[in-house]
Amino acid sequence: MVLRSCDRRRKIGKRDYAIFLLLARLGLRANEVVLLTLDDIDWRNGELLIRGKGARVDRLPLLQDVGQALADYLKNARPACSSRRMFIQCRAPLEGFARPGCVSNLVRWALQRVHLSPSNRGAHVLRHSLATGMLRNGASLAQISQVLRHQLPQTTEIYAKVDFNALRALALPWMGGAL
Repeated sequence: MVLRSCDRRRKIGKRDYAIFLLLARLGLRANEVVLLTLDDIDWRNGELLIRGKGARVDRLPLLQDVGQALADYLKNARPACSSRRMFIQCRAPLEGFARPGCVSNLVRWALQRVHLSPSNRGAHVLRHSLATGMLRNGASLAQISQVLRHQLPQTTEIYAKVDFNALRALALPWMGGAL
């Protein structure tokens, strides 16, 4: 729903759509989106260079839909400016976002547009949705941890909430009956 809320006929919609795909499909953090530069895309090898927590640098696959959205933004919507940052704010001065909160605000506004009000309304909600969606589709916590680039397995458990309805289908009947 959030992705569909972006009006990609408009420049700002192209930008927001590309940002939301990075958050929702690759599980990037808001700060990682803010720090992306034009030099971080390796089109030839289909990779993105991500500057993560603790000066960590990772190479992630550039998924086809993400690459298409980035290309559309870069070719048709990104304003001409001297900044090497990937995403440029829509008002002067034309420069990259100042802080991760700017990305979270974009997500909040999109959630309002589609009348959703999850408890977490920032950019992290898309990262969390990716993890829970992967869990529902049968991914292991180790696989989710790898996608989210977590150092500790316990960190992944925060995002991948247990789907109790799915567990009920697997549970054996209690011999003593219902309590």
